Amino acid sequence: MLLIFVSLSGCNSTKKVPEGSFLLRKNDISINNKKPKIHHVYSYLRQEPNSRILGIPLGLLIYNLADDHAEENYQKWLKKHPRWHRFLDSFLSKKQTQRLGKSFLVSGKDRMLQRMGQAPVILDTALTRKSSQTLKAYYNSIGYYNSQSHYDILPLEKEKQTSVIYTIDKGMRFYIDSLSEHILSPEVDSLYRKHLGERLIKKGEHYSLEKFTNERTRITNILRNNGFYNFQQSAIDFTIARDTITYNRDSLINVTTTIANYTDRSTDPPTEKPYKAHHIKKVYLYTDYDSSLQTTTYDSVEYKGITYYYRNKLRYRKQTLYDAIALRSNSLYRDIDRNNAYRQINNLRSFKYPNIQYHYVAKDSLERTLIADIFLEPLSRFSIEASTELSRSSIQEFGIGFSTSFIARNVFRGAETLEITPRITMGAQEFLDGSSAFFNVFEYGGGLRLTIPRIWFFGKVESLIPYSKTPQTILQFSTSTQQNIGLDKQKTTGVLRYTWSPNTVNRNILELLDVEFVRNKNPHNYFRIYRTSYETLNKLAKKNNAPAQFLDNNGNLDDQVGAYNYIDYVVQQGNWYGNPQDNLDFANIYQRYNRLTKNDLILASSFTYMSNSTMNYYESDYEQFRVKVETAGNIPQLFNIIRKLPTDEQGQRKFLDVTYAQYAKAELEYIKHIPLSIRKNGGEVFAFRTFIGFAKPYGNANSIPFSRSYFAGGSNDNRGWRAYALGPGSSGSPLEFNEANFKFTTNAEYRFTIANSLKGALFLDVGNVWHFLDNEEDTDYKLDRFSDISDLGLATGFGLRYDMSYFVIRGDFGMKLYNPSKYVDSHWTTKLRLSNFVFNIGINYPF
Repeated sequence: MLLIFVSLSGCNSTKKVPEGSFLLRKNDISINNKKPKIHHVYSYLRQEPNSRILGIPLGLLIYNLADDHAEENYQKWLKKHPRWHRFLDSFLSKKQTQRLGKSFLVSGKDRMLQRMGQAPVILDTALTRKSSQTLKAYYNSIGYYNSQSHYDILPLEKEKQTSVIYTIDKGMRFYIDSLSEHILSPEVDSLYRKHLGERLIKKGEHYSLEKFTNERTRITNILRNNGFYNFQQSAIDFTIARDTITYNRDSLINVTTTIANYTDRSTDPPTEKPYKAHHIKKVYLYTDYDSSLQTTTYDSVEYKGITYYYRNKLRYRKQTLYDAIALRSNSLYRDIDRNNAYRQINNLRSFKYPNIQYHYVAKDSLERTLIADIFLEPLSRFSIEASTELSRSSIQEFGIGFSTSFIARNVFRGAETLEITPRITMGAQEFLDGSSAFFNVFEYGGGLRLTIPRIWFFGKVESLIPYSKTPQTILQFSTSTQQNIGLDKQKTTGVLRYTWSPNTVNRNILELLDVEFVRNKNPHNYFRIYRTSYETLNKLAKKNNAPAQFLDNNGNLDDQVGAYNYIDYVVQQGNWYGNPQDNLDFANIYQRYNRLTKNDLILASSFTYMSNSTMNYYESDYEQFRVKVETAGNIPQLFNIIRKLPTDEQGQRKFLDVTYAQYAKAELEYIKHIPLSIRKNGGEVFAFRTFIGFAKPYGNANSIPFSRSYFAGGSNDNRGWRAYALGPGSSGSPLEFNEANFKFTTNAEYRFTIANSLKGALFLDVGNVWHFLDNEEDTDYKLDRFSDISDLGLATGFGLRYDMSYFVIRGDFGMKLYNPSKYVDSHWTTKLRLSNFVFNIGINYPF
């Protein structure tokens, strides 16, 4: 990559600039002889130079590598080499010889380079002139009515390159002196004055076109949500009176808000009428609408003032559709009701996008009452979806999975959606002798998911969570069984989840019951899979002269029987070591062996609140706040109060013959994207994420189940370490899977565009995991003093991303800057080596 970068940097950037034209190298803006403090003014320029990285126009140089005339040159080559032409015709056929010119090897690679790169930005004086005019218009829009703008084109010493400087003299700024109204329709005037205190335009503030635009939107929303169905935003105008004579230096302006009457264009000539509030007299709902049918005969039924039209049989409960459509007969027209109807009907997941139409009642000469027609076109009741998944992990060389989803809609006539998903995964796993075979790893299982478009609960909850918040109840069950040379886990999960969204950017998730049961069918395979743990235990056994009955013929611990008997020999029989460090190392292995091989039963409840600034995660100013609280083990604890539950060998209580987890957990996450580009398409964004999570075991538990604990490292975390490789604390644990119950991490990225779909990033990751207020005794693993802040791992690196429009393929190269492990000679990395980098592959951005 470095060699390619160096070779590109030596290319001629003006290679494809025509004679007499100039490559736009730089734009500068001068505002009253100073650089602009607000960099977004650069976004008003119509032409931007080619993007650069470290001063090198990488995208342009990639584009210049392409042959613009590859197909033409191929045809010329054929004419110049008739013998090769005849050979290709006989070997491929004449048609295929011609198509070869469009192939990747001939011209396709050049088209790919053109798509990846950036064409040279040739100076266009017409666009330069428009840019100058746009800058003047911008400063006019913020109150500088007398601003002046001009530009200068300055050729550079480098051949065929030029720069442009735009000069703006802002002049005097204008401020609002008085506010008045002129509203022709009495009903509009009355409603406007009720909301006068909410006006966005304030006396004494400087003129801002954006505020006037927002004020026009505010007035329109008020009117259209209070019955004014036919109100048009264009009826609102603002008359601004100001002294245009520069000599007088009068910077005060008078603003009059004017709202015109309704213009009826159905008459000839058009006539003006006062705006009147409208009411919906009747709502008609078509439940089986088919846009492909010209004429349809419907049956009908009346329910709570709504007339339902259907064919043959009404397949949906009337109450379900009544709650979803939001509109009501004999009600005031409101835009918000119409918007809620769209959201709530889509939440049913049983219809295509609804069609809502309004028209006047036939005999209403005053045109003040409306009829609302709602057309619902059902989706297919049954559908099938299939997917394939490829995977690779540290213990599985290759895996391929197949799953099929059978979807049934409206299963109980309440727009419920039932999804049944059987799945199977096959793969290859390395045997202990180093060999491997395909299909020696199997995982099979399935899932069932029922989605109910309302809160399914005992009693009425509509007053707390109305249908306008698009509530859903999700019942989900899944089970899977592994068959390999590992622990062969059997996992069963079940969830009762409620979700509701007050608007399009906020979401609440209540998991009333979250059940997870994990059973290890072959725990005696632990040391055959987790080889680092075995090697450490084997060294301890040799060092401390383990009895011969635990060793094989080579003097090593037998990893299938001997290792487990040796653990029992040390723990149960009390044969601990004389060296405290050996005891500590053994205790760590024993603790993690217990955590990973014991069967887990988790009965949890949680609540999550998410707030986003926008629905689009890829927006340059995206912001998200998420908080989650979770508890587990309270249901079995209630049973224990009523009737004492049995206990296991460690004295922990069992529910359904399995030791259950009990803990409280809290998480907080904040994500913020800050646009940095001074150019329209620069793609420069500073992205920031911080996360803190803590899980406290109590009651029946001394630790957190492995599946609910925290780890550090990996493609979405601290990218200088592999997943599970960092921490806990400063321990530098050599185990394969290091986890703990407290986590703090902060990530920062500078994202930029290299060339079109090719993106780049520089990142800095900080964080670690610790044991906190649990049964861990080793102080290196724990967060128990303020100085443990030095345990934070610090990594940096760079990433390449290719935007496929629907998703992003990401590769990040991370390197440790500060390694908190107590086993390293120096915590700080002082040398840049290729071997220090960790390569992470991911889909989409890490945060």
